[in-house]
Amino acid sequence: MFKKSSNKVSAHHQATTRYHLLSLFIALVFASAIYPAKANAQIIGDIDATIPFQFHVGSTRLPAGEYRIHVLDNSDLSTMEIISMDGTVSALFQVQQADTSSEPTKTELIFNKYGNRYFLATMFDEGNPSGSRVTESRYEKKLSQGTLEGQEHVPARHRGQQGK
Repeated sequence: MFKKSSNKVSAHHQATTRYHLLSLFIALVFASAIYPAKANAQIIGDIDATIPFQFHVGSTRLPAGEYRIHVLDNSDLSTMEIISMDGTVSALFQVQQADTSSEPTKTELIFNKYGNRYFLATMFDEGNPSGSRVTESRYEKKLSQGTLEGQEHVPARHRGQQGK
């Protein structure tokens, strides 16, 4: 008699445990649907900037000038393109998410400086603490073994906006 009662309690306990695990699984699926993972690039739309110096992005060297930067279509937000306003030069480059502790007060491009060489490093949209960090090229990694001499901030604007 004691054994029969024990089996009933054990069976009830197993059913309750399965019910709790199923409920937890459903809640987890629901939560991940509501709060999707952050994407790689957080820059939305086209960004225009006038860059006053020669610079590198990825493994490409580009001259000073006016440029447009945007996420490449069908790239999972991980590939961006920079193209000169006259269309003569362009480059594709990989990005990852970059976060800052405070919301940027303006849209800007940030360049790492090594000697007289500049490398596009990060991009932030005004009011959005999540931006895009450019994946370092082998050349930048080699130069960065020395010391980073500083960073250069270049103001940018969304396409169609006047300079902010």
